[in-house]
Amino acid sequence: MQILAVANGKGGVGKTTTSVNLAATFAETRRVLLVDTDPQSSSRWWVSRSEQDIGFDLIAVTDRKRLEQLAASNEYDLLVIDTPPNLGSQTLTTVVELANYLLLPTPPAPMDLAALIETVKVSVLPAAVAHRVLLTRVDPRSLGEALEAQNTLMALGIPACHAFIRAYKAHERAALEGKSILQWRGKNAKEAAQIIVE
Repeated sequence: MQILAVANGKGGVGKTTTSVNLAATFAETRRVLLVDTDPQSSSRWWVSRSEQDIGFDLIAVTDRKRLEQLAASNEYDLLVIDTPPNLGSQTLTTVVELANYLLLPTPPAPMDLAALIETVKVSVLPAAVAHRVLLTRVDPRSLGEALEAQNTLMALGIPACHAFIRAYKAHERAALEGKSILQWRGKNAKEAAQIIVE
């Protein structure tokens, strides 16, 4: 079983949006469990609003022993873990240790990038786990800012995804309706879904 953790020590960067939509995308071909380790339970709130099958199972867990049990299980092909926004969190430390791969979402704004770089230094590099930054909430009218952020990360030796998540209202509307971006129908739904699939 593979473990993909979506992590950042800062809140409001798109971890839950990324986690839910990646879980839904992978669930099209795999057995997926989304693990909500954030005490705010945003993933659980999102999925609880669904009136249809979202495609994956979800569990809320913050206990280290239970996380280790899930990681050792063969019931699923993939665990996607939505993490708490707290660098000092024991839960985040445990998740990073268990993960095969970390996806680190962040908006391209300088303050968000600074917090992300701190997350990489404090939590990711010491664990020596494979990782990549995903730029989120990118304003389609300011793509230059995203490209500049990608260049900054590359200059620091921090790998970044070539694609990034644009700031579409579609993501917020999908969450309100308890749907993944793949299920949601409305303005910019196809554009938002295409980026997740890539």
